[in-house]
Amino acid sequence: MRKFLSTLAIAAAASTCFGSMQARAETPNPFKCEPGEKYVMNVMVSGVEYWFPVYEMFKQAGQQFGCETAYTGTPEYDVNKQIATFDQALAQKPAGILVHPMNSDPFIEPINRAIEQGTAVVTFAADSPNSKRVSYITSDNNAEGTYAADAVAKAMDSKGEYAVLENPGQDNHDKRVNAFVARMEAKWPDMKLVGRAASNQDPTKAYQAVLSLAQAHPDLGAVFMPEANSAIGAAQAAKEGGGKIRVMLADVNAKILDMIKAGEIFGSVNPNQGMQGYMGFMLLWMAKHPGLIDPMNDAKRSGFNPMSVPFVDNGFSIVSKDNADDFYWDKYLKRRGTKGIEE
Repeated sequence: MRKFLSTLAIAAAASTCFGSMQARAETPNPFKCEPGEKYVMNVMVSGVEYWFPVYEMFKQAGQQFGCETAYTGTPEYDVNKQIATFDQALAQKPAGILVHPMNSDPFIEPINRAIEQGTAVVTFAADSPNSKRVSYITSDNNAEGTYAADAVAKAMDSKGEYAVLENPGQDNHDKRVNAFVARMEAKWPDMKLVGRAASNQDPTKAYQAVLSLAQAHPDLGAVFMPEANSAIGAAQAAKEGGGKIRVMLADVNAKILDMIKAGEIFGSVNPNQGMQGYMGFMLLWMAKHPGLIDPMNDAKRSGFNPMSVPFVDNGFSIVSKDNADDFYWDKYLKRRGTKGIEE
């Protein structure tokens, strides 16, 4: 009898388990796109290599959800032209747009208009905080500037002269530069800021600026800039001056990596672009499908999107001679087996 009851219990449990599995199998998977559901990434200076890994992982997340994705933007460093490409993308009524706003305030109206249209908007790497964008994903620009300052000061034995190159008005770049200078003033009082120049991501302007700074300040020991293009010109000028000026930057590309390996550039803090793109897509998708979220707050009463995550930190890496080989775009693309931004 006990054997019979045991067998019966096992059969009942198996039946319940099978029934539960069958019920789960019959439940539609909510994490997938409808046919034609499209998500777009939008940037300025669209040929800059920084964006490519961001889009690669944005695209991968979209493919995993069965969604369409597109890479858009303007090749110029011009906020009005970027807004024009944003509007062109918006005219196609995508489900969401992941945008790097060149300047924050000019993008308030376009982003708000997209939200009113029903297109979810998430900003990345730079923000438009006064807009109605749902989320913002970036690395911690303040932490990047702080780390860069510490690395430079330690390499100079905590004493010497430094300068910065900058792109006034671009939110994330301003934060990196300001954090770099603030850290020097607070932590390394014997490090003296002797000059600032606007290079605006132009290698030629950076080259000329560093030559002028070095001439005016023969003891200049380091220069920091918040992006990669300026570093190419800055490093060339430093090399011509005998190589005593340490070039520290944020972001990388193939040329920068080559120069780091050759010892022509001191180092770089590089945001984890892949996570920026992957999590950027996830934030967009959830913002577009808020019905899946039922939080314990006043979202329904107040009418705001329950996926209103203010900020996500995608982290950053420190690039030096030791690990530079891991950051080449062409090697990454070959490993991925895709066509990058052309897909």
